[in-house]
Amino acid sequence: MNETEFVIDLGPADRIREAHIRSRGRIISFMVQYETFFKEEWLPVVRYDSAHGYAHRDLYDVKGRAVKTPLFTRNYNQALTFAELDLKANWLIYRERFVKGVAE
Repeated sequence: MNETEFVIDLGPADRIREAHIRSRGRIISFMVQYETFFKEEWLPVVRYDSAHGYAHRDLYDVKGRAVKTPLFTRNYNQALTFAELDLKANWLIYRERFVKGVAE
């Protein structure tokens, strides 16, 4: 098995953390999380993972509450690719939504 972990810096207060385990070319577990630095700590904004036995997205608010949405993909390889592409393309939208929740 091959375990991989890395961070992609999006700016001074935003990053994507990723960890996944691959065996024989197949992803067997994964986590991809967009985080923003707020009030002196890194907070999750969006997290994709394979916890609980299925691929899903957790969309967080500033209080740490999450709304869970299942991903309808054929396998974890597809789910991981989808998660990476979504966060890289839409992190600013997710950040704006999160920050608006902070102001409320």
